[in-house]
Amino acid sequence: MIDRLRRRFILIAMCSVVLVLGITMAAINYGNYRSVDVEADAVLSMLRDNGGLFPKMEPKFHGPGERRFELSPEAPFQTRFFTVTVGADGELTAVNTGSIAAISSDDAAEYARTVLARGKTSGWEGQYKYLIDRGEDNSTVIFLDRSIELSSFRDFLGTSILVSLAALSAIFVLVLFFSGRAIRPVAESYEKQRRFITDAGHELKTPITVIDTSAEVLELEQGENKWTQSIRHQAARLASLTEDLISLSRIDENSRLIMVDFSLSDAVEESAEALKALLETKGRSLRMDIEPNISYKGSEQHIRQLVGILLDNASKYAVPDSEVVLTLKRQGKNAVLSCVNQADNLAPGDHREFFERFYRADASRNSEVGGHGIGLSIARAIVQNHKGKISAVSPDGRTLAVTAVF
Repeated sequence: MIDRLRRRFILIAMCSVVLVLGITMAAINYGNYRSVDVEADAVLSMLRDNGGLFPKMEPKFHGPGERRFELSPEAPFQTRFFTVTVGADGELTAVNTGSIAAISSDDAAEYARTVLARGKTSGWEGQYKYLIDRGEDNSTVIFLDRSIELSSFRDFLGTSILVSLAALSAIFVLVLFFSGRAIRPVAESYEKQRRFITDAGHELKTPITVIDTSAEVLELEQGENKWTQSIRHQAARLASLTEDLISLSRIDENSRLIMVDFSLSDAVEESAEALKALLETKGRSLRMDIEPNISYKGSEQHIRQLVGILLDNASKYAVPDSEVVLTLKRQGKNAVLSCVNQADNLAPGDHREFFERFYRADASRNSEVGGHGIGLSIARAIVQNHKGKISAVSPDGRTLAVTAVF
């Protein structure tokens, strides 16, 4: 249990860090990319406004709210671009590649045909940001080379990812180290609680046995009466509660079970057959649908105990004269054990609260059905120690299916 708590603590902490760091890095890199994109738009707009050429003087600032773009005197010599003019009939009328060496006239014409076919006025074509200036007689496509800026963006993106991974690794090591200290008080408290339950359970066995024996002697000497019957009934309930608490404590203590290969089909069938008569005495019939030859690696003793708990719970809470169905099936690599019984006063849906310790679905029936609300808690501990999952679901409010998947 403590190991599961620690793993959950580490998982929550790391998920939180990954979420915050991921959002931060995404925002930074998106802002970096937007900066490249917006600057490219500013240069393209300037080229469009000046007929595809750089102006002779620095441009003035635009109106308030627009991005301010200041032109460096070196910009005409550092900026690589080319333009293609297309007539109204779709024929190329002019190609200007004087400001770029990597693009030939044929290449420029092919780029222009590609972007014009898209029908968009601006966008990206590889490493080139383009803008289409549509006129009455012709259209001019301006391409701006942003390979250097995109390369810088990719380098920054790669560096930020590597730094983030290194930071996550360092944080994981720190969380792994400090998580032990963080849950140490909980672990110590839980250990004291477990030890107290185990010690108290063993100490209670003797006085409970003495009380039961004394009541039995009184019955032999004075005859059976309602008082001695009540004493013996309550002593039996205390003995059962003590055994359940000790069993639950031992399962929590021995979370690392010794796993061996055994026939799961035989273990489930034999355990169910031993309890079949008990169900019949309580007015419930048992139907088994067990797939043969299912082998499993686990604790056979605890699996048999699990079957007993499921059938005991069904016998207590199933409606009178109803059928309890126990099934075992192979589902992919997993084995699915399910116990279904008819029930009253159930809300449709998932009932995970049934697995809480001392939970009783119907408190008014405590005296009638017996038990202490620990059985399904023990069942959950057994399934979790086998790395499985258990659920209690009522599909229609009239039946309850408790299913364990190993």
